[in-house]
Amino acid sequence: MTDRLVAAGDFLTLHYRLSGPDGDALVDTFDQQPATLTLGTGALSPALEACLIGLPEGAREGFDLPADATFGAHNPELLQRVSRRLLDEHGDPDERYTVGDVITFPTPTGGEHFAGRVAEVGPDWVLFDFNHPLAGVPLRFEVQVIGVLR
Repeated sequence: MTDRLVAAGDFLTLHYRLSGPDGDALVDTFDQQPATLTLGTGALSPALEACLIGLPEGAREGFDLPADATFGAHNPELLQRVSRRLLDEHGDPDERYTVGDVITFPTPTGGEHFAGRVAEVGPDWVLFDFNHPLAGVPLRFEVQVIGVLR
């Protein structure tokens, strides 16, 4: 280890693993090329970046993050029931929706797109969940800081 400590705005080379409550890795670079990123650019959530601040170059640490710390609490207001009639009008009327499918929607201005996960399918409606898929999920963050550049 060196005396270089991770600080906001640093360019890092690191390995990291993000695991869900079942222990299955959601992201894992330990058996691949290390990740390179600059803190503060949105490559990692602010909660994950906060874990890195102050770690010395060469450190290998693990952090258990509560359910709402990393991607926020699951917000029931981000569940939206959409009528099948409306989906058919604006999309493919032959589309078959299955729980877990991720569907992309344009914004009202048509410029950007956002994703919703199918949470439930009714006889004439589909319930979409627009929360981040990891919202409300406790996570384990393991990291090995390989290099720190300022």
